[in-house]
Amino acid sequence: MKASRIAAAGAVSGIAVLALSAPAFAHVSVQPEGAAAKGGYAVVDFKVPNERDNASTTKLEVNFPTDHPLASVMPQPVPGWKAEVTKAKPAKPLESHGKQITEVVTKVTWTADGKGVEPGYFQKFPVSIGALPEDADQLVFKAIQTYSNKEVVRWIEVPQEGQDEPDTPAPVLKLSAAEEDAHGASGSSDAKAEDTGADAQNTAADTSSSDSGSGDGSDTTARVLGIVGIVVGAAGVGYGVLAGRRRDSGAAA
Repeated sequence: MKASRIAAAGAVSGIAVLALSAPAFAHVSVQPEGAAAKGGYAVVDFKVPNERDNASTTKLEVNFPTDHPLASVMPQPVPGWKAEVTKAKPAKPLESHGKQITEVVTKVTWTADGKGVEPGYFQKFPVSIGALPEDADQLVFKAIQTYSNKEVVRWIEVPQEGQDEPDTPAPVLKLSAAEEDAHGASGSSDAKAEDTGADAQNTAADTSSSDSGSGDGSDTTARVLGIVGIVVGAAGVGYGVLAGRRRDSGAAA
């Protein structure tokens, strides 16, 4: 009985933990595919889970930051969804790679052509963005999720460091340190290639040395086996001669 009560209490506790932790992972979020380095370009995925068991997600609106506007935003086609990019003039003059930027992306809206994100599923919406700001550690994207029953959930609360996560947090993209080359650090790649080539040469040299050592070992082994063979052969001959003499002596008697 005691064991049963303990098991039941454990099950209830587990359910309670799951219930409390569900909102922490069941919201619209954004994650980079690889690195999102300051000053560079990145592909990010807006992940949209369906939190309802009686309706599908049919629309997603993602508002892009106005304090750090992005000049280049290109959504990847998603089967069953139509993407619409909204642009506007920047509030202040913006320059990128020596060129004046006359308009920036303020919002991307995805609308389902079919069933949308059904209950029990999630959908990723990939977007190529850049150039990422060099003077910020993160970007906040406020999102609005619409269900087939007309329910609207606004993921617009900005999480604050040192405080509990809000009920409807906005997607936040963390930016990593700037790379040597904003488009992929090709210089680093060349250095790595040179290191790889040097390692390959060293490995080849080590292998050659090992092969030479193995050859010396094989020669020594062959010599030892040859000597052993000679000794065994001589012993066999001696035994044969001795056995013959004994037979001759027996016959004479």
